[in-house]
Amino acid sequence: MSSLDNLISLEGASAAFEFSQSGELTDHRVAEGSDLTPETLDLLAHVFVANIAIATMQARGWEKTTGQGGFYPIQGFTLVGFEWSTVGNGQRGVVLRNDVADFEAAYAALEG
Repeated sequence: MSSLDNLISLEGASAAFEFSQSGELTDHRVAEGSDLTPETLDLLAHVFVANIAIATMQARGWEKTTGQGGFYPIQGFTLVGFEWSTVGNGQRGVVLRNDVADFEAAYAALEG
């Protein structure tokens, strides 16, 4: 079973996707009944890449400015919405319905 198949099998998963370092959608799975499109997943992939870059800049700057540690490297990103949220780590992400989202399980699946 592929990593995307593992992600889409998470409870409440509406979609799972992979993307390039520049945010281009490279592969995806959409759950039956989901209205998510490849175009939406491509947008989410670009959001992930942009936000991880910003968070990395902030974490590195904070550590250098304050001398505190533990903020870098950034391990993942979660975008929380009203009805669904998306979790990403590396170059993969999963969209979960909020009513059943298990963020810990999502991050564990993304690490595997």
